Amino acid sequence: MSHSIRRIAAVTLAAGAVLGAAVPPACAQSGPHEAVAYRSCVVISGVQADSPGFDDRSNRSLNRNREWIDVTNTSRHSANRDGWTRSDEDGHTYTFHHYRLDGRSTVRVHTSIGRDTYRDVSQDRRNYAWDNRSDTATLRNDHGRFIDDASWSHHRGGHDGNHHDRRL
Repeated sequence: MSHSIRRIAAVTLAAGAVLGAAVPPACAQSGPHEAVAYRSCVVISGVQADSPGFDDRSNRSLNRNREWIDVTNTSRHSANRDGWTRSDEDGHTYTFHHYRLDGRSTVRVHTSIGRDTYRDVSQDRRNYAWDNRSDTATLRNDHGRFIDDASWSHHRGGHDGNHHDRRL
């Protein structure tokens, strides 16, 4: 009888190992679009919409003040992000072209004109993209499906940020 129990236990453990190998890595998310973000393992991890300094709309001011959004791949696997977009409430959209985001790494998407590297890409805009008072950054995959978003608003008493209940 103990031989049968050991055999059942061994088969159960082997089946669990095979099933565990077939399931893709999980990325914990919370929020209204949990299922898509859960599979993607890519999140908006930071936003600097109200860049420090005086906003005089010049290219010098835009580059110096550094308006940006951080996109992080939380999985350990690199993935092609070609065709993915980040957009705001006014319809300003940036599309990633020929970009691969390494596992457990972050790319900073700058609004300004600049040279692209594997950690920093530029939207090559001559004007600010983000509304300092309130806006929402939305990340979509190459099929236009929602991946993640981050919202913020400034009120008289200070700044309120919302990122699926995470503060940016």
